[in-house]
Amino acid sequence: MACIGGSQAHGAKLGETDDTDWYGLYIPPPHKLLGLEREEHFVFTTGGEVGGNGPLDVDVCLYTLTKWAGLAAKGNPSALHFFFMPLQFTTKTWDYFSTRPEIFLAKGHVEPFLGFANDQMKRLLGQKGQKNVHRAELENKFGYDTKYAMHIVRLYGEAKELMGSGRITLPRPNREELIEIRLGKYTLAEIRELSLQLESEARAAQSTSPLPDAVDRDAINRLLADTHLRFWNANK
Repeated sequence: MACIGGSQAHGAKLGETDDTDWYGLYIPPPHKLLGLEREEHFVFTTGGEVGGNGPLDVDVCLYTLTKWAGLAAKGNPSALHFFFMPLQFTTKTWDYFSTRPEIFLAKGHVEPFLGFANDQMKRLLGQKGQKNVHRAELENKFGYDTKYAMHIVRLYGEAKELMGSGRITLPRPNREELIEIRLGKYTLAEIRELSLQLESEARAAQSTSPLPDAVDRDAINRLLADTHLRFWNANK
């Protein structure tokens, strides 16, 4: 499977500034998964120049199904997006695998979402490391990195929705708000206040979430093994 992620998936893409982020999954041949030289992912970029990628640049990140499943089972936000993003390409293998998103979901997954958001908030406020080495122009114009702020608000909102419904809507229902944040229409104090509110709502949603306490690792293991065997046997 393959999909376009990043700001385009979230619905907050600004065409004159954003590159295109492709994500996907693949199953390597048996010797690259079961042998000594294991393969986990493939990355490629047309950018990488000083100053960051431009609107014509493309980033590609492909994970093996096993690597991605491990990330998803831990509640990695980017990995869980794969279940909910519009697909540019799919196969029967992914269709078979993706019919079981519920076994990858758990109440504890709120922590990775809030953890990423809180970490970025600290960077945005200058409390942890550098804010961002590539977007100094946003800080000069608005006083803070508005794209960073947009992703913070997005993550809090996704955490709340995932806990409440067991899914993440993409593009985001509040994409107009996210675009306004990117355009600098909120003060940093307003971003902080909104983030605190959304974090509190995500915690409240976790306390009443219908999701299980932990992911079903046995079911994930069986699904992974069955999917790989089906794929390899069909491509002998």
